[in-house]
Amino acid sequence: MNAKQKIDGRKIGIIGMARSGTACALLAKRMGGEPFVSDSAADNKLTEAMASLAANNIVFETGGHSDKLMNCDYLVVSPGVPADLEIIKNAEGSGIPIFSEIEFASWVFEGKICAVTGSNGKTTTTTLIGEILNAARLKSEVCGNIGKPFSDIADSSDTDTIAVVEISSFQLERIEEFHPQIALILNMTPDHLDRYENFEEYKQMKQRVTENQIATDRLILNQDDKESRAANIKTKADIQFFTTTADDGAKCFVKNNKIFLNKDSSPEEVISVSDILIPGPHNLQNALAAVAAASFLGVKPETMAAVLKTFRGVEHRLEPVGRVAGISFVNDSKATNVDSVCWALKSFEQPLYLIVGGRDKGGKFESIADYARGKIKGIIAIGEAKELIFDALGHDFQVQPADSLEIAVKLAFELAIPGEVVLLSPGCASFDMFEDYEHRGQAFKKAVASLKNGKEKDETVLS
Repeated sequence: MNAKQKIDGRKIGIIGMARSGTACALLAKRMGGEPFVSDSAADNKLTEAMASLAANNIVFETGGHSDKLMNCDYLVVSPGVPADLEIIKNAEGSGIPIFSEIEFASWVFEGKICAVTGSNGKTTTTTLIGEILNAARLKSEVCGNIGKPFSDIADSSDTDTIAVVEISSFQLERIEEFHPQIALILNMTPDHLDRYENFEEYKQMKQRVTENQIATDRLILNQDDKESRAANIKTKADIQFFTTTADDGAKCFVKNNKIFLNKDSSPEEVISVSDILIPGPHNLQNALAAVAAASFLGVKPETMAAVLKTFRGVEHRLEPVGRVAGISFVNDSKATNVDSVCWALKSFEQPLYLIVGGRDKGGKFESIADYARGKIKGIIAIGEAKELIFDALGHDFQVQPADSLEIAVKLAFELAIPGEVVLLSPGCASFDMFEDYEHRGQAFKKAVASLKNGKEKDETVLS
């Protein structure tokens, strides 16, 4: 059954009116479907989405999910929708098919899919691959769990289009035919344990990115990540590895402080590690993953090198946002799990104050201590996880609570001295205090920008 047969004239229930849900509804409408969008939030939280749907004559409801969804041919679920929602259970019990937005969009998309998943580094790697493809003048779109939804670009594609799609475990829960020609699993560390029964279930969701791949497809894995290396991943795809070690059996590896790419079993130098602009050992892994993926898409090493020398990273991921009275402020709001915080800490040599917290996802905050000793001078805990953070780290570090991110920034500013760093790396979801990690990062930057000279800080310079 082709895309038109799956969508044209079909009643399609869409749960969730955020970016992916709205984009899915608009795509369904353009393809001749009859979308009906349902969201539990109140009208005042959905003004922009409601206006877009109304302008396209798409029927919707807010404030709850009615039985109108049960009259649909199938449902499409946005990634942020809880898996145990009553309407979803009712639909499953009635035999109504349920798909994710990336599954729905993939029916329409005509080109190649390069899917990037993992616990950490997805956004940086996805963006970097997109920049490399642009530099190579290939027709590409960066989408998915970053920027624009997959549904936004699906029906404007042709066979030459490459979609570089950031994929979360939530989006992989309800795929059926989603088929990336290139799939990357960057790493797997405990995350979203508030949604999944255990780490094993979470890993299984990540591994679904390869379940529809065939022998001519590529699955790119991180040889340095024990879970990816040791995982019993069932795939028909050709598995290729990247590694920071001098293993010339991998597709992409590091030797003598240089990145090499295996092409026709002959290693070719790409770039010196010291020439890569984005800092930190985790970003070296992200660069290796991007190089490996780009090589399978026909990009020349010199083009990759040119991008790596100028790519500054992504917003909200170890983003320098200002220096106030000699104190540097770094926005790592994208760090939504504890392992991300640990990677961030590896990127700094300076003493720092860490702002951490939000809605706990089942992470073990104790693991931060191994990377923090001799580096962290103090921790400011925010959000619902404040007490958990104090219990985990209060014996080893000075942990102080703050009732808001703005207060946390001011407190860190008062404590820090010139040459030190204030790092926002929450290790938690943002939904207890903010709309998403982007909103949290913007709030941090606003708080830094509004800092005034403290009593003991005689100069304030934003840079």
